[in-house]
Amino acid sequence: MKLWSGRFIKDTSKEMDDFNSSISFDMRLYKQDIMGSMVHAEALFKCGIISLEEKESIRKGLLSILKDIEDGTFEFSVQYEDIHMNIEKALTDRIGEAGKKLHTARSRNDQVALDLRLFLKDEILEVQRKLVVLLDTLVTISEDNLYTIMPGYTHLQPAQPITLAHHLMAYYEMFKRDLDRLKDCYRRTDTNPLGSCALASTTYSIDRELTTKLLGFSNYTMNSLDGVSDRDYAIEFISVSSIIMMHLSRLCEELILWSTNEFGYIEMDDAYSTGSSIMPQKKNPDVAELIRGKTGRVFGNLMALLTVMKGLPLAYNKDMQEDKESLFDTLDTVKACLSIMSPMLSTLKINRDNMQKAANKGFINATDVADYLSKKGVPFRTAHRIVGELVLHCTGKGVSLQDLSLEDFRKASPVFEEDIMDIVTPYSCVVSRNIPGGPAPEQVRLHIDSAKTYIRDTKSFLSQQS
Repeated sequence: MKLWSGRFIKDTSKEMDDFNSSISFDMRLYKQDIMGSMVHAEALFKCGIISLEEKESIRKGLLSILKDIEDGTFEFSVQYEDIHMNIEKALTDRIGEAGKKLHTARSRNDQVALDLRLFLKDEILEVQRKLVVLLDTLVTISEDNLYTIMPGYTHLQPAQPITLAHHLMAYYEMFKRDLDRLKDCYRRTDTNPLGSCALASTTYSIDRELTTKLLGFSNYTMNSLDGVSDRDYAIEFISVSSIIMMHLSRLCEELILWSTNEFGYIEMDDAYSTGSSIMPQKKNPDVAELIRGKTGRVFGNLMALLTVMKGLPLAYNKDMQEDKESLFDTLDTVKACLSIMSPMLSTLKINRDNMQKAANKGFINATDVADYLSKKGVPFRTAHRIVGELVLHCTGKGVSLQDLSLEDFRKASPVFEEDIMDIVTPYSCVVSRNIPGGPAPEQVRLHIDSAKTYIRDTKSFLSQQS
């Protein structure tokens, strides 16, 4: 018999039970549900709804259920729909009448909102920890490659020389922003909805400040309708996760390109590669490709939950049961991708010689030659035309700008002097970009030092939240 069956004259069908039930996926909220119930029992005791003996009986009963679930001996039932009803039914079976009092001044509506917020708070911290590991990995590789010259690209065409450190520290900044976005998401998730009840709060004098403190929230919701019908925090988390996955996918796309024979910049470690069932020579970057592919499912989860919520009137609607699978799948996907990304990166073989050779091609020093003329007083547009003509000349001869003699330069413009021969090297091009945010090793070193401070402070903060 359903715990809510009083106004019904017959049972629901088996098909209805199977279709309506969420226990297959929301059972992972068991810890949060039990924690919320124990705190709710404290609130019921404080306002005189249950006795001290009943409160202790509820607490012990819930702890015994927790132990059974974690031991794997608890039997969940589709008949009782969800994690809330399964635990309540088991509690009542174990302790009797006191168990029936636990749901006083509470609805499954604020109960599930509470469980999700508690669950997501813990998970946000876990994703942050994994992001910090990735940031640390990027900084370590960058520090080892301050002087590894490579081409920088626009339109996937060689553009200007940079260093591998400068390139990877760009991704550091992306993932740092992601971590900061998670901090903001945590702040908005950190709100206690317990006390909202079904939608209009309760006639009992529940101490919401007490439950907020005991549950570790920073504050409580200010509107009971919003408290049970809000899923912004879940949508925001999946949105942040979508950005994280987009950044992971961009980096993976570059790793995939760089590992091709055509680029040859890196080689994936055997531990993070696969072979072909038919082509013996193949070494495939499957981990990077899978991360790139899994990005789509997180994007899909975001659109799914946005679509679920877009037409719902206040307050709770059964549609909102669809929030959990999207949220859980996003969490599992993001954590799995972050967990494998760091070791994959840290085991890369970097072919510095190939990067340097590529930097010597493609006329990626052309802008520096134009800047040279401009600094000598030639209008930049004129300098741009002169260097363009030099590039055209080199293309016809099959040579690079570095291969030209001083006489060749002076034929293009008498402004060129002997010092141009030093300026056209890719290393000189990189070193000369010595402004904050630039690729000069001196500036990237300052960026890395700043990053180390941020990582250290973030690790300290996250350790305090354990």
